[in-house]
Amino acid sequence: MSSYQEAFTTSVEQPELFWKQQAEKLAWYQFPHTILSKDEHGIDRWFADGELNTCYLALDHHVEQGRGDQTALIYDSPVTGQKARYTYQVLRDQVAKTAGMLASLGVVKGDRVVIYMPMIPEAAMAMLACARLGAIHSVVFGGFAPNELAVRIEDAEPKVVLTASCGVEVNKVIPYKPMVDQAVMDSRWKPDYVVVYQRKQCLADLHHERDRDWSSMLKSAQPHECVPVQATDPLYILYTSGTTGKPKGVVRDNGGHAVAMRYSMEAIYDVSPGDVYWAASDVGWVVGHSYIVYAPLIHGCTTIMYEGKPVRTPDPGAFWRVCDEYKVKILFSAPTAFRAIKKEDPQGSHLKDYPMASLKTIFMAGERLDPPTLEWVKEKTGRPVVDHWWQTETGWAIAGNPLGIETFKVKPGSSTKPIPGYQVEVLNEVGLPLGANQQGYIAIKRPLPPGCLPTVWRNHDRFETGYLSQFPGYYVSGDGGYLDEDGYLFVMGRIDDVINVAGHRLSTGEMEEVVGAHEAVAECAVIGIHDELKGQLPLGLVVLKDGYFSENGEIEAQLLQKVRQEIGAVACFNKALIVDRLPKTRSGKILRRVIRQIADGEQYVVPSTIDDPSSLQEIERVLR
Repeated sequence: MSSYQEAFTTSVEQPELFWKQQAEKLAWYQFPHTILSKDEHGIDRWFADGELNTCYLALDHHVEQGRGDQTALIYDSPVTGQKARYTYQVLRDQVAKTAGMLASLGVVKGDRVVIYMPMIPEAAMAMLACARLGAIHSVVFGGFAPNELAVRIEDAEPKVVLTASCGVEVNKVIPYKPMVDQAVMDSRWKPDYVVVYQRKQCLADLHHERDRDWSSMLKSAQPHECVPVQATDPLYILYTSGTTGKPKGVVRDNGGHAVAMRYSMEAIYDVSPGDVYWAASDVGWVVGHSYIVYAPLIHGCTTIMYEGKPVRTPDPGAFWRVCDEYKVKILFSAPTAFRAIKKEDPQGSHLKDYPMASLKTIFMAGERLDPPTLEWVKEKTGRPVVDHWWQTETGWAIAGNPLGIETFKVKPGSSTKPIPGYQVEVLNEVGLPLGANQQGYIAIKRPLPPGCLPTVWRNHDRFETGYLSQFPGYYVSGDGGYLDEDGYLFVMGRIDDVINVAGHRLSTGEMEEVVGAHEAVAECAVIGIHDELKGQLPLGLVVLKDGYFSENGEIEAQLLQKVRQEIGAVACFNKALIVDRLPKTRSGKILRRVIRQIADGEQYVVPSTIDDPSSLQEIERVLR
């Protein structure tokens, strides 16, 4: 039996033994006797009688083990020109004082704290300080519109909101305090305090009686010790992006999360304590929670907080510069970041300036990794590229290439194999497992492994109906795809991204793969639009690489022919339009549903997570 097969088989046949062995690698206050049990709702819970503190695992434990002088956190901000390094000892001391600051405002175990901050070290310190107190943090992406912040404040009911005076982007400063004030005014729930970290790029006016100055409070704060919590106590609430109306708060517990984070660093990313690990994301997203803050620090790595973009800060060599300068071993970002680099530097010429001698592997997740992007990054960097698939709800990878267990051959378009702990099955409409290469609903047989959500904040019925009730005994991912004859998982997109053309169910992801392989295409989206005769027809929206132009519709014609050749006439792919950019969320997901609504002439809501609202206006102009 192979190393992977042995680990996977144990994880699904003897889950309690498997996860007990992983839990033993953490420093618990009280090691759990009960590894797997059910709560009052009948939901599987991990390590219910264990006691620990996530901040202790991330910081204090390493200091006590004599590694306090190792760099824990590197801050690199090309938009402000600032750089900083924090050792485990210094970061621990700063977090302990930040926790003391919160405690002086009355924050205790179980209280909620909303964090609305840019990518600065204080954001990570705020998260860890909440964990230190046993308080539950809810990070809201800095720059979200006031109404979106307001609904999250209403749902989480925080005692304190932590913010900064501004966010800084390329040639733009975004004042945060007016947005926080508006959100608090609009919310039915009022926090007791709003604490503001002042940045010199734009100072905030602290005019309300609840306002406090972060730096002044920190000076007088007393360091606070770690507060023991139950493994099943919540660590954080993270609202899924694109929520309209009442937000959906994914709950993450302390114990299962810590075990999963440490295991994933070893099993999936194959990193050791002391290695430099960079997740080029934002703490407002799940990737930032898991792989900027918690997993690298729990595992004893050096993590990087980067306040910049993959391009224009100052050029498409930004990522390579960071990897080279800080001896990064693992780089993890979304495919959209690499497509942006490819668009502005198709030949990868900036790579010659940065040898990146320490860089071993590039990981991607957050959206489907199209094979052309995979091949471009692999060819230009000379490094292996690993696609892995996971969700806000799971907190870590469902499927990937588990480099720390066994390295598998890459199949472009596949996120490789299910990670030990995840029993992935592909089901048909009535919940029966499908055979190899048959597309259906991707589901995970319960129990879910540690680290996955046990509920939705204050709305357990929504958790049951949204994830568990469709196929009893399974968690439904909402994604469609298939397992091939070798057990490789192919995620083809959200279930509603499968279109029905004259009775044929076709994957838009498959069409995007074909279109994206054209040498002129930087990125693309294929959506299904309403058609009176065939039900739906595919429409391709294409962004060209810099330096490419389509004369007399030449490239569009080539794309139509390419899809016809590789998928067949059944696809009815008869329309491709070239656009300057695609509307996306700030985390890089293309807003396919909104594009589809525009194309079908339906009313649509501009998502709170949109990166550039004007991109929708261009789509409207092109489609109408």
